[in-house]
Amino acid sequence: MQALTKGAGVTVTSYSIRRIRLWREGPRYAVGALALAGLLASARFAIAPPRPVLPSPPAWSLSAPDLAAEGYAELFAREYLTWDAQDPEAHEQAMARFAGEGASADFGMQLPTSGEERVQWARVVQAREPIRGEHVYTVAAQTDSAGLLYLSVSVRRGADGSLTLAGYPAFVGAPASTPASLSPPEQSSEVSDPALTVVLRRVLRNYLAALTSDLQADLRSGARVSPPASTLTLESVSQLQWAPGGGTVLAVLQAQDTRGAQYTLGYEIDVGRVQGRWEVSAIQMDPDA
Repeated sequence: MQALTKGAGVTVTSYSIRRIRLWREGPRYAVGALALAGLLASARFAIAPPRPVLPSPPAWSLSAPDLAAEGYAELFAREYLTWDAQDPEAHEQAMARFAGEGASADFGMQLPTSGEERVQWARVVQAREPIRGEHVYTVAAQTDSAGLLYLSVSVRRGADGSLTLAGYPAFVGAPASTPASLSPPEQSSEVSDPALTVVLRRVLRNYLAALTSDLQADLRSGARVSPPASTLTLESVSQLQWAPGGGTVLAVLQAQDTRGAQYTLGYEIDVGRVQGRWEVSAIQMDPDA
């Protein structure tokens, strides 16, 4: 750039062609760049829109079973159904740990003048969640005097995660059930291959007797099975049926334990041909699952 003076008070300044073009075209380039940035931002929001970051819910509020709440319901059922008419204070003290605002120390239960009751075992057999943070459990409790009872117990999780009863218990009936269906599926067919029948009978005999070394000879390479802890003697095999779809045989057999008790048992056995011979890949359950 050069500055030349011509005449009094007049200054003429010269600029390069590149700078002049930059000044002239600059606004247009800026507008274009802003437009391109807007298009890229719109595409990004369309492909991967931002999502609000929500706080992680407490572990007990997830969809998985709340084992602590189930145990709390079972504990209450045990204490509630265990009593001795000669020692009513013991029952009141057991109930006091569960009582809260609006509940009497004994949860409104008045013991008879005589008798006693003990819970032999208790287990949650049904659960529902009427509102978030509250579970209603059906607890099956086997008692020594009243037999098998079903008690509905409501358990609520507080904001701090603590457990509390949400109301009085209720005696209810057993969950719905139907008589057992012991007949094979309609689509099943009998095993007709004599070689497979021999293998299945041998496998079942060795499996029940926990003869793992003999059993291994009929297992597919890498297969894992877990024989019963109490050994059994195979008496007979009354049914060998293909399950629908093939690949699995449904076996019904008669067995006897070391005490002389006899059982009719059903097993699912996964089988397949390997180099022309039948091999077993699983028996009833997966020990690694």
